[in-house]
Amino acid sequence: MKKKVLAMFLAAGMAASLVACGGSSSTGNETKAEAKTEEKTESKAEEKSGDSGDKSKIRVCVAYSGNLGDKSYNDSCNEGSQKAVADFGIELKNLEGTTPDEWKANLLSACEDGYDLVICSSSNFQEYLQEYAPEYPDVKFAIIDTTVDAANVQSISFAQNQGSFLAGAAAAMFTEKTDIDGVNGDAIIGWVGGMDIPVLHDFYVGYEQGAKYINPDIQILQAFAGTWNDPLKGKELTLAQYEQGADIVMNVASGTGSGILEAATDAGKYAIGVDLNQDNDQPGHVLTSMVKRVDTACYLTIKSVVEGTFQGGSTSYLTVADGGVSLTDFAVIKEALGDKFPQDIVDKVAELEKKIVSGEIVVENYEGFGPSAK
Repeated sequence: MKKKVLAMFLAAGMAASLVACGGSSSTGNETKAEAKTEEKTESKAEEKSGDSGDKSKIRVCVAYSGNLGDKSYNDSCNEGSQKAVADFGIELKNLEGTTPDEWKANLLSACEDGYDLVICSSSNFQEYLQEYAPEYPDVKFAIIDTTVDAANVQSISFAQNQGSFLAGAAAAMFTEKTDIDGVNGDAIIGWVGGMDIPVLHDFYVGYEQGAKYINPDIQILQAFAGTWNDPLKGKELTLAQYEQGADIVMNVASGTGSGILEAATDAGKYAIGVDLNQDNDQPGHVLTSMVKRVDTACYLTIKSVVEGTFQGGSTSYLTVADGGVSLTDFAVIKEALGDKFPQDIVDKVAELEKKIVSGEIVVENYEGFGPSAK
């Protein structure tokens, strides 16, 4: 039977374990890893720290459904695992992939290579982990952003709907500030996602609810790029939303998102970052970022294996109250706008956050998400 692990499992170590997210991560030297499957698919791999022949070291493999260097979700995960390398001396390999064939091949490669822990960075791995985790009972697995019910899998999810509620509320307030250059008189905001997968709909549900909490009549433009790795597509979709009247667009697109942020600068408009602190990626054009502490999830999962406290068959759900999701402090945009900076947005966001924590505001989830999701 699945155990329900309190979100405190991860949240308790957040403040002490990691500094605030921000910037990009070093990906180290890349090598080619050949998957031991019929597909014989090759993917980029990174091997950081340690001698693979040292059997005393905990061996961890992180499989990505995208590439490092995205300054977003994947880099956040990598920050946590790299901190584990520094703190615990583990052996780490990163396997990057951008297609379903690569994701499956990389997962099987990690299983066959006998890693102590395999972290699947996103829900793109769900179907493969459900199929193959029971075939490798001696391997510990973790998966982020979804749930896999297996005795050797730890599932970690986030209340991205809550963080997105705050982002949507901030966007709805910002679009009314017509005294700021680039903000028009239309109550229209935008949202651009990467792949059309359930977790992104959970982002959007919260974003929409937060925006309409501020202005029930606001119009929200939505688009999916269909990929995590196409900045040009992200830029194209974002520019189209600006042309339709939006003056601020939320990025939820990993590597595709760099194009979304770039579009804000090119158009003289504004964006909201995601996963890591992206406020400085396009200074003066990113209102805030919705930080999702994937770094902490990865770090503390590795720590649990090192310390022998890993709990397979468990789920964790990290909320605003736990520090699992939050908005950045608006400091960069405040400096850029000077006297025109709308302090009332910051004050209102703080008020809304307290109401979410207290339960006065209940943020809706997309189907299959939330603290009681199976």
